[in-house]
Amino acid sequence: MKYSIKLLPRDYANIALIDSWGYMLGRQIMMLGGFSGSRACDRRLRALIDAGYLERRKILYGVPGLYQVTHKGKMLIGASPKKTKIRVEQIAHDVLAIDTAIYLIHLYGVPLSAITTEKQMHQEDGFSNRKHRPDFVITSGNKTVCVEVELSPKSKPKFLNNLKSNYETYDRQI
Repeated sequence: MKYSIKLLPRDYANIALIDSWGYMLGRQIMMLGGFSGSRACDRRLRALIDAGYLERRKILYGVPGLYQVTHKGKMLIGASPKKTKIRVEQIAHDVLAIDTAIYLIHLYGVPLSAITTEKQMHQEDGFSNRKHRPDFVITSGNKTVCVEVELSPKSKPKFLNNLKSNYETYDRQI
């Protein structure tokens, strides 16, 4: 059942946050979305789902539902209407990349606004040949730090090529 709700500034920010990563877990939204606890977060996410701005998809057994922005939500925030595909083999990596961002935000006080996700960088690239991008980039002043989360071994040439690309593009890589 779809119904309307009064959208708050935090709702717009959280819809954009979820869209910037492609999809997120509820606990990640709670930590980055300014919620006081999991119950408040779950209630608001449920209201956004019921209003048609978000959807919660159960993809893998044992993995909590993944929140994703619907077409209506994308139109609300002025995002690209293209639906983000959830690749089963990428879920563990993508969840860990967001968890790494949360860790760095809490450990070093990195503002969320200083983080550019891989999805955002690919959107900026447009339709050119898809090039390697780190999982996310932190910009502070005129310094950039790229962060790579690797769960599977890469071939040596690909690994060296990624390192070289990051070294030439960013001030530091983690």
